[in-house]
Amino acid sequence: MNDILKGLFPDAKIALNFSSNWELLVAVVLSAQCTDKMVNKVTEKLFEKYKTLEDYVRAGPDEFEQDIRSTGFYRNKAKNILAAAKKIKEEFGGKVPDAMEELLTIPGVARKSASVILGNAFGKSEGIAVDTHVRRFAIRFDLSDYTDPVRIERDLMTLLPKREWNTITYRLIDYGRAICPARKHDCGEHPLTKIYPLAANRWPKAK
Repeated sequence: MNDILKGLFPDAKIALNFSSNWELLVAVVLSAQCTDKMVNKVTEKLFEKYKTLEDYVRAGPDEFEQDIRSTGFYRNKAKNILAAAKKIKEEFGGKVPDAMEELLTIPGVARKSASVILGNAFGKSEGIAVDTHVRRFAIRFDLSDYTDPVRIERDLMTLLPKREWNTITYRLIDYGRAICPARKHDCGEHPLTKIYPLAANRWPKAK
């Protein structure tokens, strides 16, 4: 199954735009409950306005909230991002940490976000980011007996070699977007359904 995905999407990668590890962290926090397309639209202007970590440290909360308003849940996201900037400056020398346990201390960063940051910023494989696409796929193709993303991640980590952890998320996202979207449809002829026909009739409920 993974070989087919690799053949279908050999260049699968994160869809968020960024030019530094800090910008990646900001984009990942903004992506919660928001599309990558909208995040990229917002960060195009945001990263032009706030060019350095220090710019975020000095940013006013009210103004920053308006800068990211279109991403949804903007008050909480603004609070987390600005707090993260201060923490990274004061406790990590101005650099995004490259260890899971340290990333998890940063406001707005949970395990899924930390896995994305570690994989894309540092090339480290510490876990598999289970978003809605990955969760839906794992359930449909019987890769996990659970619906909880944490349990699904554990199951996928046992099924896949560590070298694949960083890219499997993006291949599954691309598969969901390009071939097998969440809405009900006939997927009997899809590449992966052909090798596991039972998936054609299984439609996981949204999380």
